[in-house]
Amino acid sequence: QVQLVESGGGLVQAGGSLRLSCAASGRTFSYYTMGWFRQAPGKEREFVASIRWSGGITYYADSVKGRYTISRDNTKNTVNLQMNSLKPEDTARYYCADNRNMMATMSTPLRDYDNWGQGTQVTVST
Repeated sequence: QVQLVESGGGLVQAGGSLRLSCAASGRTFSYYTMGWFRQAPGKEREFVASIRWSGGITYYADSVKGRYTISRDNTKNTVNLQMNSLKPEDTARYYCADNRNMMATMSTPLRDYDNWGQGTQVTVST
């Protein structure tokens, strides 16, 4: 059974940084696209970033481009999200998910992602 576990969330002041990690277990990690998503209270879950299996192709939502960096380590079965210059509007619960479609893009619907973690809370104060 696939398990995704996020960590690294917390409370940070605006302008600060956090690094989220997602550890995968239960299947071969390497050939999956991995994505980060977030959901703020009262809002729909939205795409944040994704990375294809080789790590060479990444996608970002416009709202985080230039501030967030997604990376993966296939030897450790982890995917990370470095978040810099955080803003109060970045406050949300962040989730990682996997997709067996190695060609998934930022337009790939959330419903096409196969497994989801429980999420980690990120709160950015003013």
